[in-house]
Amino acid sequence: MDSIRESFREAQECLAAFVGDAEQFPRVGVFAEMLAATFRAGGKALSCGNGGSMSDAMHFAEEWSGRYGKDRDPMPAIAISDAGHLSCVANDYGYAEVFARQVRALGREGDLLLLLSTSGNSPNVLRAAEEARARGVKVVGLLGRDGGRLAPLCDLAIIAPGSSAGRIQEIHIKIIHAVIEAVERELFPELYG
Repeated sequence: MDSIRESFREAQECLAAFVGDAEQFPRVGVFAEMLAATFRAGGKALSCGNGGSMSDAMHFAEEWSGRYGKDRDPMPAIAISDAGHLSCVANDYGYAEVFARQVRALGREGDLLLLLSTSGNSPNVLRAAEEARARGVKVVGLLGRDGGRLAPLCDLAIIAPGSSAGRIQEIHIKIIHAVIEAVERELFPELYG
């Protein structure tokens, strides 16, 4: 039981460190503003990541195309997670292209791409950022550690504290939920009256 208590204590410290970070924490509001502007202008949100970050990317998209806290119109959000697409592109072009190929197919100027990476160094996520920038798609990165090579490729990089991928991903999912609620409140104020 000591390890469980320690896990929660460490998570609490990471969250407190993030909320107290005068540089990183305000970027969550900027992310919300960027996403609200994307949806208002008729753009869509794409998202991707590897492993647990893939699950968070899928969670982000389904909260928009399904529902979050309130019943509202679905919003255009797609996680790049289709197994058929991923295995086809990996087989034909290499794993580094699995996300970039879909960004190339679906991304348009005015869209937003959310990239999740605890290291910021995954080749397939880096390629997705490069493809998005070439197409005029805004890039938001939820990152960890020092942001890796991905941070400078993002229009907005939010770097979560934590010494492990698990702690970083816990901050990422909290950011996702906070941004979704903020954007819902802005675009659908009648739901929160």
